[in-house]
Formats: sequence, C-alpha cells, structure tokens
Amino acid sequence: MSPRRAFAPVAVLLAALLLTGCGAVGRVTSGDPSQGKQLFTDKCGSCHTLADAKSTGTVGPNLDDAFSSDKQQGFSPQTMADVVRGQIAYPEEPMPANLVEGTDADDVSVYVAKCAGNPSCGVTAASSAPPPTTTTSGGGGGGAPAADGKAVFAKAGCGSCHTLKAAGSTGNVGPNLDQLKPNQDAVDRQVTNGGGGMPPFKGQLTAAEIQAVSKYVADNAGK
Repeated sequence: MSPRRAFAPVAVLLAALLLTGCGAVGRVTSGDPSQGKQLFTDKCGSCHTLADAKSTGTVGPNLDDAFSSDKQQGFSPQTMADVVRGQIAYPEEPMPANLVEGTDADDVSVYVAKCAGNPSCGVTAASSAPPPTTTTSGGGGGGAPAADGKAVFAKAGCGSCHTLKAAGSTGNVGPNLDQLKPNQDAVDRQVTNGGGGMPPFKGQLTAAEIQAVSKYVADNAGK
C-alpha cells in the first residue's frame, strides 16, 4: 500500500482482489471487533489514521477517509471487511504481508469495517496482554517500576515497521535498525517527535517508556 494513497473505492478493490486471486483468503465470516481494535492499535495504528482507535499514522492510507464515502453509498460491512482482509494478506509495499493472520486478521477486518469513518462506533478494545515485566530501581527504596524496553517495542508496534533481530521483528517500512545502529539520543528524538513518515509517539508513550525503548534499541541494534 503506497504511502498517503487512499484505498480505491470498495467495489473497484473487491473486483481487483478477485481478479488477482486475492479472494483465496476467503470471505470474513466471523470476527471480534474488540479484539480487532486491540490488534489494530498494537499493529496498525503507527501507520494508519483511524479516529476510533485514536491513531494518526501517515505512512499508509487514512482509513476514515478511505471508507467514509463507501459507507455513505451503502456498501455492506461484509464487503468492506472482505476488502480489508484481502489487503492484509496481499498488500502493496511498503505494507508488510500478513502483519496479522488467521482469526486475528478477521478480527481487524471486522473492526475496521465497523469503525472506519465512525469515531464513536462503540467498540471497546479487548484487554491487553498482561503488563510487561518490569524491574525496580536499585537501592531498595521502593522505587517506581522501570519500563521494559522490549515490551514497549512490541506494544508500540515498532516491529511492524522496523527490523530488529533482538526483538524478532522484520518490518521493512522504516529503517533496518540492525543496519542503522542508532544511539539512544537519536532513537529518543525520533520516537518522541517522529519524522520521515514515522508518527510521533509523545503522548502515546510515557517519558519512561520512550527512554526504555530508546535504550533497548540502542543496546541491541546490530546484535
């Protein structure tokens, strides 16, 4: 999916998917929008704008813009979910293929079909995974837990855009961190302010989380 390019009208996309064999993923016959919202926030929001998910990514299409007119024209949620599912399985670069798979992909498709263009669609995200492992400050003084950089990297969806061997990620939308080997200050600035297609995470992550993920990347890039 090309940066800043909106989805084609649903009818055109559906025909294109079927003609190219993309319909092989099958129709979306079920899905949990609550799970889909959580997955979208974790995996997709860094690249796409979707008001209900409070995401403002600009690398990929604005999904509110992409589907609003189709909803006004009366396209069914089923049709829109099928289109999203096909795009997940058979994307155009730089979107990675199968960022989510199986029932997870169905959940995301149902959520996007339901909530794109509707900032108050009423879907509550499913509970996140258990809180990330934390470590406490030294000194035995009951210091506040320190954020786990690896967990923050996963939580913020960094791996969907970046390759980092230590995190087991192979994203190719943004720079390969193993090759770039940025220092902690550079990562901190980029995560905080964004730039070059990457959205800013200030406001989405706490200062402690930004510091933790910056240190994690700097310490592990290229290893």
